[in-house]
Amino acid sequence: MADKNLRIGLIGIGNMGTPMGGNLIKAGWNVTVYDTDAARMRAFTAAHGGAAAASLAELGGKSDVIITMLPDGFIVRRVVLGKESGDDCLVKGLAKGTTIIDMSSSAPVGTRKLGEDLRQYGIVLLDAPVSGGVKGAVAATMSIMIGGDKALAERYDALLSAMGKRFFVGSLGAGHAAKVLNNYVSAAGLAAAAEAVRVAERFGIDPQVLINVINASTGRNNSTENKFAQFILNGKFNAGFALGLMTKDLTLAMDVAEACNVPAELGHATLALWKKAESALGAKADHTEIARYVNEQG
Repeated sequence: MADKNLRIGLIGIGNMGTPMGGNLIKAGWNVTVYDTDAARMRAFTAAHGGAAAASLAELGGKSDVIITMLPDGFIVRRVVLGKESGDDCLVKGLAKGTTIIDMSSSAPVGTRKLGEDLRQYGIVLLDAPVSGGVKGAVAATMSIMIGGDKALAERYDALLSAMGKRFFVGSLGAGHAAKVLNNYVSAAGLAAAAEAVRVAERFGIDPQVLINVINASTGRNNSTENKFAQFILNGKFNAGFALGLMTKDLTLAMDVAEACNVPAELGHATLALWKKAESALGAKADHTEIARYVNEQG
C-alpha cells in the first residue's frame, strides 16, 4: 500500500512539471514545489493546492522524496549539489535515506556520476525520464522509463503511477538512455514525414491527403498521427516541446551510441538536420517547426 504520508518535493513546474505535480496532488500525495520563478509557484498552489518552498535547502528539509523536472542534467546537478560552497542546493537540507527521482532528460553518464557523488551523503538516485509531451503529462499517460535499484523503483511505483505508465529498463542511467534513444526515433520520424510532405506537395498531392495515406499505411508514426494535423498543417506549431530540447536529446543519444561503439549513421544525419533547424529558427522554437524549416529549404 502506498504511503501517502511521504513528503514529496517537486522541482521545476513548467509545461510538464505543472500537470505532473497537479496529478500527484489529485492522487492524494503531499507535495511541496520549488521553482526559480516565484510567480509560477504562486500560480501552482492557487490552482492545485500543495505548498511552496522558499529555497532548495528548505525543500530538501521538508521532503522524503525529491522529484526533479528540469531542462538538463547540468541543472539537475547544480540544484542537487550546488557549484560553490555557498550555493543554495538540496543536499544542504536533505536527510540521509532520502531518494531523488530525476525525471528530467539528463545525460546517462552524468546521471551515473551524480548517483556516485550522492552516495557520500547517504542519498539514493533513480532516473525516471518521461515521454508523452504535455498532453501525456496532463492525462497522466506518460511513459516513465526507470533506471536504478529495482527494489527502490518498486517502492515508489504508486507515486510514479499517478503520472503515467512505468517501465523499469535497467541500472542507473538506463532510463535516461532509453529516453534519448526514444527521442532520436521520434525526431527521425518527424523529419522524414516533413520531407515526404514537402515532396508530395511539390508533386501536387495535398499534404493532409498524404498524411491520411501514411496513417493508414506502414509509414505511420507518432508524428504523423499526433502532430501534423494538430500542430503543423494548421500552422499552429505549439506542441509544447522546444526544438532546442529535441536537439539536446538527439545529441545525448549520439553520445550514448558513440560510448557503445555504434556508428548510428542515420542518427548523426538526423542530428545534423536538427542542428541546422535550431540555428535557423532558434532553440525556443517549437520542435514541430522542423517541418517549417524543411519546407523553406531549396
